[in-house]
Amino acid sequence: MTDHPPHPTLTEATKVWARIAALSFGGPAGQIAVMHRILVEEKRWLGDGRFLHALNFCMLLPGPEAQQLATYIGWLMHGVRGALVAGGLFILPGILAIMGLSWVYAIWGGVGIVAALFFGLKAAVLAIVLQAVVRVGKRALRTGALRVVAAASFLALFAFSLPFPLIVAAAALVGWAGSAAGVAGFRGAGGHGAGSGPHVPDAVTLLGEDLALPPTAQRNALRAGVVALLLWLLPVACLVLLAPGSVFADIATYFSKLAVLTFGGAYAVLAWVAQEAVGTYGWLQPGEMIDGLGMAETTPGPLIMVLQFVGFMGAFRDAGWSSPLLAGTLGGLLATWVTFAPCFAWIFLGAPFMEGLRRNTALAAALTAVTAAVVGVILNLALWFAIHVLWTATARVTAGPLSLELPVLSSTNWPAAALSALALTAVFRFKLGTATVLAGAAAAGLALHLAGWA
Repeated sequence: MTDHPPHPTLTEATKVWARIAALSFGGPAGQIAVMHRILVEEKRWLGDGRFLHALNFCMLLPGPEAQQLATYIGWLMHGVRGALVAGGLFILPGILAIMGLSWVYAIWGGVGIVAALFFGLKAAVLAIVLQAVVRVGKRALRTGALRVVAAASFLALFAFSLPFPLIVAAAALVGWAGSAAGVAGFRGAGGHGAGSGPHVPDAVTLLGEDLALPPTAQRNALRAGVVALLLWLLPVACLVLLAPGSVFADIATYFSKLAVLTFGGAYAVLAWVAQEAVGTYGWLQPGEMIDGLGMAETTPGPLIMVLQFVGFMGAFRDAGWSSPLLAGTLGGLLATWVTFAPCFAWIFLGAPFMEGLRRNTALAAALTAVTAAVVGVILNLALWFAIHVLWTATARVTAGPLSLELPVLSSTNWPAAALSALALTAVFRFKLGTATVLAGAAAAGLALHLAGWA
């Protein structure tokens, strides 16, 4: 007989999930590695096979896969309550941190020292996004067909300003059609990976090799999924009906669309956010969008928490309330609510059927093509960031369907260019970690300010 670890109580599990939440820096790859180390290698709640099985399931869903992975494993351990604890704790530190930083930014963002810190962070964010292009590209673009999809998605965004949902839908259709036609180039490309520690077989873990969930667990999950859908959609409907045209109705509907289309992680979604929140709604300036990502990079939780900052600034500026900070707080919380309530719904509704979803080759091929398109989307985001970090003025060039935003070369921001070069060197040559690069860039920005150069 194999000795299995004792089954923890929900209280004991809550302490573990809180520890994971406090360590969840560095984007999905780092967060998944932390979960693997603690849940698989240390606690042996589940083995490598089940962990990767769950990760593959979460990769098929819209939303931040690391948060959804925590939610799903919480459900396996303690049902609906365990899922709410694991998924909720995963985002709680980020909610508190981003809200606090949003207040600081709104009140003191124009103060020299604070502005200098964010000036430095912009350079680091540019380097980190470029690193994401390389990292995701190496994993996702393993065939010529997928490289074509990535190039087409980049051109569609950068040269023709096509909407992000259209690009995702087109990539999924291409992948599905390619699978139906037997094109080998659309086979699955894998996920973020689980970790580099010792292999832990499912048989020696708490959940074991063959987990038979009772029918009540599946029924409870489906009921919870329906409730999550209602908790997501009812507030949106109320805002649209009772406050049409308000910034809160816009936040609710826009971020709800994002929640359905957030394949590929935060970097992919930010390309659409930059296109809409900056260009269409005017909630932020381009530099502020980059500042928000800097906040999310330096705090625990999913990078998609940057959307709370976007919602905060949108309501702070456009609500027209006598207390703009109160409006901003509610706008930020609303953006977070409509971003993450659907994440719980997808997990609860999909968990009972995850085996069938994982074996669906057509669906897997569609998601593989979407992942390839995401590489082009992130490259467009990196170029957009570079244009707005390194130059202070841009000009739009149009010719028929072609529409390009290009920098005015005479407006080069040389201090920003120097910081960006240093950040790129730190990331690509010296392989420094995200936290080190962010801290060093912020300190360099402050030093330039104190020297009167920025």
